[in-house]
Amino acid sequence: MPKRVAYTAKIEFIQILDENGRFDAALAEGGLADEQAVALLEHLILCRHYDEIAFKLQRSGRMGTYPQNKGQEAIAATALAVTRDDWMVPCYRENPALFLHGLPMEHILLHWMGDERGNQIPEGVNVMPISIPIGTHMLHAAGIAWAQRLRQTGNVALTYFGDGATSEGDFHEAMNFATVMRAPCVFLCQNNQWAISVPREKQMASETVAQKGLAYGAECVQVDGNDVYAVYHATKAAVDRARADGTVTLIECLTYRLGDHTTADDARRYRDPKELEAWTKRDPILRLRTHLTAKGLWDDAKEAAAQDAAKERVARVVKNAEGIAKPSTDDIFDYTFATLPDGLRAQKESMRTHSLALEPGQETLRRAEAQHA
Repeated sequence: MPKRVAYTAKIEFIQILDENGRFDAALAEGGLADEQAVALLEHLILCRHYDEIAFKLQRSGRMGTYPQNKGQEAIAATALAVTRDDWMVPCYRENPALFLHGLPMEHILLHWMGDERGNQIPEGVNVMPISIPIGTHMLHAAGIAWAQRLRQTGNVALTYFGDGATSEGDFHEAMNFATVMRAPCVFLCQNNQWAISVPREKQMASETVAQKGLAYGAECVQVDGNDVYAVYHATKAAVDRARADGTVTLIECLTYRLGDHTTADDARRYRDPKELEAWTKRDPILRLRTHLTAKGLWDDAKEAAAQDAAKERVARVVKNAEGIAKPSTDDIFDYTFATLPDGLRAQKESMRTHSLALEPGQETLRRAEAQHA
């Protein structure tokens, strides 16, 4: 029998605005409008200042470990590609997108301060709490997307993760489930080149992350993750496909974290400073600011106003987070059982636990008493 080609594929790379200011107007057609781009730049400036203040809160002992978003803020453009009714299932470096989708800024600070109320998402905000375990939340996104299909809501689930997460089994299980069930899910990988201290080329043999989705029958694309126009373009197309017929898309956003992995890390120990310098020149905020300035849509006065507004708002957010009332001890008991068991009710009322010695009615002691009767 003659040989034949069983399968061929290609991965497209999308870039609309590069680091040198070149702009592909044809590809940008129908994408971000000028007023959206200006509002987005203001938001990115706000989130960059938020990031800097969060870092200082950690360093001054007012907050726990914190993962900076610096360098990856173009992800915010994804929030403009979904509706308020769609679901966002984040990892832990997606603040700009989550805030645009309606999550109060205080919640992220509360989370890293160790206050569980930071994970109590307000009613009507379709965002899941940020996920620290690598890759596990993608399974939740696939399930949420499937639920939307079963309920015929027309809504989509969009989940974020890093390049390291695609080396986890959960990624492959979530991709397989979503594509087989045609669950309207968009998988967005923020390939920031490092899985903590492990470079991408040492954790996978594939030339791209995007191609991993081909094995599951997903649409796959790679974009310049520091280009807000390209991120929006790819995400909007993916969301529209998912909403129309349940097509699953894997988007690989090439980006870079300009800070350490977290405040518990020192990237100088494993990262070439020349690499950091090169990626700093590709900063998504710098790129968008330069482009809008060239178009006459941004100037020094608008920059100063945006910076002042960011400082004022973040100061209020920090004040609110640090000034939140202490939680009630009732919270320990009230959110697990519909009807509180007698043993837990006794603990709640007395604020004391009841040991075996103080609770002779427990089964183990009843058996002992029966044996000696």
